[in-house]
Order: sequence, then C-alpha cells, then structure tokens
Amino acid sequence: MEAILKKVQVHIPFTMLREGYLDLFLKRRINPEISFSAETLARHTTAEFAEMGTKLAAAGLTVTLHGPFMDLRPGAIDPEIRRVSRDRIAQAVTLSSLFHPKTIVCHPSFDHRYYVSTLDQWVANSVETWSYLAGLLDGEETIICLENVYERDPEPFRRLFAALASPRIGFCLDTGHFNCFSQTPLEEWLEALHPYLRQIHLHDNLGQADQHLPVGDGTFPFRRLFALLRESSIAPVLTVESHREEDLPRFAANIEAMALL
Repeated sequence: MEAILKKVQVHIPFTMLREGYLDLFLKRRINPEISFSAETLARHTTAEFAEMGTKLAAAGLTVTLHGPFMDLRPGAIDPEIRRVSRDRIAQAVTLSSLFHPKTIVCHPSFDHRYYVSTLDQWVANSVETWSYLAGLLDGEETIICLENVYERDPEPFRRLFAALASPRIGFCLDTGHFNCFSQTPLEEWLEALHPYLRQIHLHDNLGQADQHLPVGDGTFPFRRLFALLRESSIAPVLTVESHREEDLPRFAANIEAMALL
C-alpha cells in the first residue's frame, strides 16, 4: 500500500488532520489533499493553518487543497451571490501562502437544471470570478483545478477554460461524479479538456449515487482512463477520495492490482 500512496494525494478534512490523523500521515508519509469547509475556515485561525503547513513542509510531503463548495455559486447570475461565493473561496485560495500546494480544487458549479438557457452568462460571470481568484496566487506555483460534478458534458468547462486562457486554472476530472452524472463518453471529455487536465479525483460507484467506493469496486472504466492518459502523455496529480479510513487499503490494493500506476 505504501508504494501506491507515495504516488497520490489522500483526501482528508483539515479538522480531522489536525485533531487525530496528522501523526498517521507523517509516520506513513501520506500526501494529503486537505479540504476546507466554511465552518473550518471560520473556526480555525491563521496561526493554526500556518502551523499545519509548517509541519507538512518539514516532513517533505506534497500538499494539495480542496476549497469550500457547499451553497457556493461562483458563476451566479445574481452578483451578490457571486460576490459571497468568490469571497468564501478566496479564503481557501489565500491559504496557498501557508501550505504551498500543487493545486487547489474548486467547484465551478454548473448545472443545466439550474442555469437554464444561461450558459453564456454563466461563462462570463465565471471568468470574472476565477480570474480574480487566480490573481491571488501571485508568487505561488499553485494551480486552481476546477472539478466536474453535475455537468452532463464537457462544454461548460471547454468554454470556460478557452475564455480564461490562464496557466493558473486547470481541470480536475472527478471519476465518481463523471460516473453518476455525465451523459457523454469519457473519450469526448478527454478530447475536449486534455489540454487543461491537471488533476484527477479517484473514486468509484455503481452509476446511481456518489458512493466514494474504492477504485474498481464500481463501474467507472479506470483501465480505459489510464490507457488514454498514457497515450496522451498526461501525468496529472492523482487524489484518492476515500471517505472511510477502512477503505484506503482497498483503494491502494485495487490500484495496484489493475496496474494503473
């Protein structure tokens, strides 16, 4: 398991890392992807975040972050909703100076059921939001990676990335979300977005719910995905999104058994 874990990030909320799992991550040299909810950002101080960043850096671990997303609409039509969403996400983005992460994963939150006939406006509003947030990364090598959730096809991302044209903004393919919500083949997503692909969230499901099963325990075509990555010479950051500690060994065992890495 250790050999696989050295090649990936492992999802963990900041509060869990600080209040019980830091020693385990340090001892086993597990690279964290640290998530921040609104409650976490409000509860903890800059000094506490800085202390964690210092400990991880001293251990030589690679860090990625995951920004808040609940209730947030960074491409909102209402400018006040957009402003609040931008400012909340900015709280996580500015932590880059304390953690020096490779990436910060965020949700652009396009949903065709919600933004009915407003894709053009959503793209324009999103460009404004993400351009501002990318500007907060001056002096850092961090990339903001925008993750798919309910998107049925890659078109909202393709249009957004083309309009942004920013080396500070990339795409995070979430395999579990794709398996639940996409109505477009994987090959079409990669054809449209491979120039922007910087990260992949690895988890599985049976196509009906976002179960966060170990890789290979559901129906997502992982072997096909990694074959396409090799064909295109793409090497994105990989994050194991296990929501249960007891599933982590099976994530690693399945990844090894399928010879994905």
